[in-house]
Amino acid sequence: MSALERHYSVQEIAELWQLSPGVVRSLFRDRADVIKIGYGERLHKRGYVTIRVPESTLQRVYAELRKEKS
Repeated sequence: MSALERHYSVQEIAELWQLSPGVVRSLFRDRADVIKIGYGERLHKRGYVTIRVPESTLQRVYAELRKEKS
């Protein structure tokens, strides 16, 4: 992974793969190489996290999903 590598938003991946943003978030939420920007839940405020997925991670997850299907 490189800082100059293309990074995708959840919405972009959802449109590319024709999935809901919620499904995309669940696919990438626990991956170590995904960039997460934001803050967790606080006393009276909901937490917000923006996810950016490097292209190499996107390709790896796609390959993993294809293997499961076969």
